[in-house]
Amino acid sequence: MKVEIVQVKTPEEVVSLAELAKNIWNQHFTPIIGQAQVDYMLKNFQSAEAIQQQLNDGGEYYLAYVDGERSGYTCLIADQQSSKMMLSKLYVQSSRRGSGIGKALLDYAEQRAQMLGMSALWLTVNRFNEGPVAWYKRQGFAIVDELKKDIGNGFFMDDFIMQKEIASP
Repeated sequence: MKVEIVQVKTPEEVVSLAELAKNIWNQHFTPIIGQAQVDYMLKNFQSAEAIQQQLNDGGEYYLAYVDGERSGYTCLIADQQSSKMMLSKLYVQSSRRGSGIGKALLDYAEQRAQMLGMSALWLTVNRFNEGPVAWYKRQGFAIVDELKKDIGNGFFMDDFIMQKEIASP
């Protein structure tokens, strides 16, 4: 299986990404955080408008395609000051999980971090999202902290902060 990773740039790609996000979030996160919080997260962080704003603020979004089908996505945010890159998002359609798409996106993120001279890749992951927590550990990430954050509307993020050191190229 060949995974093609394409940077999101056009308004059409942003809309396509938001549609994919809606599909993935409704499938995966509703049992973990409930439909009301999923709807809130999609509206405020994964809508076409929110994604476009993140792009305008310097975030980089990438779509993963397999056989021409959108199958996953990631968002990367480089912080030159700390020399760390945030893996802000990494999601794969449930029907495609376990097929190497997440690993391809993660490998791409690590390559991008190296290219930009970053020393580490870090992320936040819901502490109750056990499968991804275990997967990130297998990929070399370690839990370095915890984060409980009020995100508005009575919702909270209850996350682990995980980090992986990046070798110099």
